[in-house]
Amino acid sequence: MQAEADRSGRGVIRRAVAGQRRDVAVGSVLGAAHQIGEALVPVLIGLIVDRAVIRPDGAALAGWLVVLAVVYAMLSFGFRFGARAGERAAEQAAHRLRMDVVGRVLAPHAGAETGRPPGALVNVATEDARRVGSLNMALTLGISAVVGVVAGAVLLLRASLPLGLLVLVGAPVLMALGHLLARPLEHRSEAEQERAAHASGVAADLVAGVRVLKGLRAEATAVGRYRATSRASRDANVRAARAEALQTGLMLTLTGAFIALVALVGGRLVLSGSIGLGALVSAVGLALFLPGPISVLARVGAEFARGRASAARIADVLASPGETGGGTGRPVTPAAGELRLRGLGHGGLDAVDLTVRPGEHLGVVVTDPAHAAALLHCLARRSDPDRGSVELDGVPLTRLAPEALRSVLLVAEHDAQLFAGTLAENVTAAAPPDTDPRPAMEAAAVDEVAAALPGGTAAQIGERGSSLSGGQRQRVALARALAADRGVLVVHDPTTAVDAATEARIAAGIRRARAERTTVLVTSSPALLAATDRVVLIDGGTVTADAPHQELVRSHPVYRAAVLT
Repeated sequence: MQAEADRSGRGVIRRAVAGQRRDVAVGSVLGAAHQIGEALVPVLIGLIVDRAVIRPDGAALAGWLVVLAVVYAMLSFGFRFGARAGERAAEQAAHRLRMDVVGRVLAPHAGAETGRPPGALVNVATEDARRVGSLNMALTLGISAVVGVVAGAVLLLRASLPLGLLVLVGAPVLMALGHLLARPLEHRSEAEQERAAHASGVAADLVAGVRVLKGLRAEATAVGRYRATSRASRDANVRAARAEALQTGLMLTLTGAFIALVALVGGRLVLSGSIGLGALVSAVGLALFLPGPISVLARVGAEFARGRASAARIADVLASPGETGGGTGRPVTPAAGELRLRGLGHGGLDAVDLTVRPGEHLGVVVTDPAHAAALLHCLARRSDPDRGSVELDGVPLTRLAPEALRSVLLVAEHDAQLFAGTLAENVTAAAPPDTDPRPAMEAAAVDEVAAALPGGTAAQIGERGSSLSGGQRQRVALARALAADRGVLVVHDPTTAVDAATEARIAAGIRRARAERTTVLVTSSPALLAATDRVVLIDGGTVTADAPHQELVRSHPVYRAAVLT
């Protein structure tokens, strides 16, 4: 239960505030001193009127003026340094939230980016983190405002019991109304943030794919899509602003009515002779002071409404399913390379039994892409099986530390990303030190890519391989997997964007580069499957055929349809 709470929006807010409790406490104390000083000013002026003006007394007037100056210095000091502490708490909390979100997104196999465009994640890491961090400042202001309201009420009680009771009853009612009025703003703010994040994501996608859009002459369609998305974001922003304006306006109206009521009651008390001139001045001054902290409480309520919406979005990113943990063992090195699936059940897979012998080149054809993804996740230990087990050299993967497992078993997925750097740096990114990249590049036909680039292997290929075609990016990613030189290599659809002649060369290259080492090719490419020792067909989540490629093509209609159509 505690873990679930920590991953909720409230948990995000709780951690953001608890991590800055020292600055929040300092800011609250100094802010409270400022509010008390503000409340004391009209009281002191009333005392000066009673004791040094109605009955003129120069010495008393000078003394009271000194006291008034000290109070002004106290409230000025409290505001300056209290605001500094609150802002520091807000900025530090926002920075830590940004680091948490970025760390979650950049963690290996984090999964936070699934279903979220990059622009949406940027919006969460910036605007949402800022809004949640600013709750620290809002909290210091809220505590200070509460102290100000209480101090004003106490001072009013001393001046007049009816006026003090009126404030003590009315202020909590106003606070409750402010919280009630802030609820629509919270929902509108959440919708606004979702629309803004979606617009940012669309913009990022369009910028990343501008070359493709120009090649397809689809600029007008892309611009139209962004305009529609941006218009929806603007409308959501306007709705949120209207809700905030309505909430603020209603609170100001209620506050004004409340102060008018205080002034009316105070005037009647003066006319009845219950309070004197000095007390009247103090009461009027306090009545004018009270709208300040009460309006601050209204703004704080709106700030918390927006902050809760942002905290829920941050919690959603932080709670996204990531890679599995657990396991402390280390695989035997060098690995023999035997993979065994025993009754594997996960994500649509049901009772999959499969043994990959050491040094074998195995092809795996999966008729359902979702089942292929589930299989790859289990082999990479991004997910642990719901039933059964996956074993490497007789040891279940769940007993092995994930980082130690990946030093022996590498799963190269279809959507592997390249990074900004040279062609050679991308190929050797996961390779042991001093690895010669040329064999892997030749096996994956990357030598042809290098020959076509100015600078060859030293050519810069841009972020995500932006200067390369889809087929060239696939070849570089495959070369990187081969250069890693793991004992067991699982590759998923490495040649879907490659022409037939190059694909045949790559099939022979993989066989040559991975001689006598366990290799699993999850693919439907006939060229790659023809170069394997045997092929396993997984249809309907279970193994339905196991034979060499040519035999399955001749005898198995489901396999033939999956591979040749």
